[in-house]
Amino acid sequence: MFHTMRLKKMAVAVLAAHLATSAFAQQVDLSSGSVVETVSNLKAGEYVWAPQVAPDGPMLLVVNLKTQRAVLYRNGVPIGATTVSTGKPGHSTPTGVFTILQKQIVHYSSKYDSAPMPYMERLTWYGVALHAGHLPGYPASHGCIRMPKGFAQLLYGVTGLGMTVVIANLPAAPRVAPTPGLVSSSTSQGSDTEALSWDPAKSLHGPVSVIVSAADHRAVVIRNGVVIGSATVSISGPVSGTWAYSLRSMDAAGQHWVRIELSGRATSDGPVTTTEWDRFSASDAFKSAVARIVQPGMTIVVTSESLRTAAAPVTLLEG
Repeated sequence: MFHTMRLKKMAVAVLAAHLATSAFAQQVDLSSGSVVETVSNLKAGEYVWAPQVAPDGPMLLVVNLKTQRAVLYRNGVPIGATTVSTGKPGHSTPTGVFTILQKQIVHYSSKYDSAPMPYMERLTWYGVALHAGHLPGYPASHGCIRMPKGFAQLLYGVTGLGMTVVIANLPAAPRVAPTPGLVSSSTSQGSDTEALSWDPAKSLHGPVSVIVSAADHRAVVIRNGVVIGSATVSISGPVSGTWAYSLRSMDAAGQHWVRIELSGRATSDGPVTTTEWDRFSASDAFKSAVARIVQPGMTIVVTSESLRTAAAPVTLLEG
């Protein structure tokens, strides 16, 4: 008798929790403003979705640990936003630039008691993923990024393997930026005799990323998770924090990049100037090699950390 009553109470509690979550997991009407204007006012479990504002182009998802929000950009235009729940103390969600490594509509955690992870999109091989889940309004996961089920399902339908996901701890939005000097084939200040390793045959296709470490004075090029090149980089002056550049599109007018602050000190909201890249120089051979593989969706990460430390955002090195 006692066992039966206990099971009934547990069933009621589970149903109540499900109903409570479902009640707040809803899409918000955008008639009163844009995605950017609406995102800060979303309540836990709410999201917005407006893919029609940018029907085509490469996509970029930016997850903000400070605001517990995520914004999806297509061709540099925000087309969706959602509340999220990221890692709780002791299980923090890592910052950095990631790519989607694996997708499964039905998935269960292999680390945490086979917990359900619907519409799972894996970012690391050690337990960080995007998926639908409970959103209490604060960080509560074991490192994953939980989203409302409706948004997770919509996101799953438009993403592909290799899509870039940026996780930042600053409330910063992408800003229009000039073409980074390290991917320009124009003449640089570096010498062609500087150390250069280049073997693009190791990975012929897939998303391209460049990680620049100020501590190591080195750039590493990764395609589809495989290191295909590296070179010495000269840097004048100190580098603080971590930031990323993402190539949203290419056309007759040139390359169109955006810059995202990942950690350190938030900067202004205006366009990024070319002076930032005046401090970085690499050999002409390296710049020309990278310029040949530039494609929309390419990401460049600049960090003050060493590539040999766990703190550096080099998760793209995972295979």
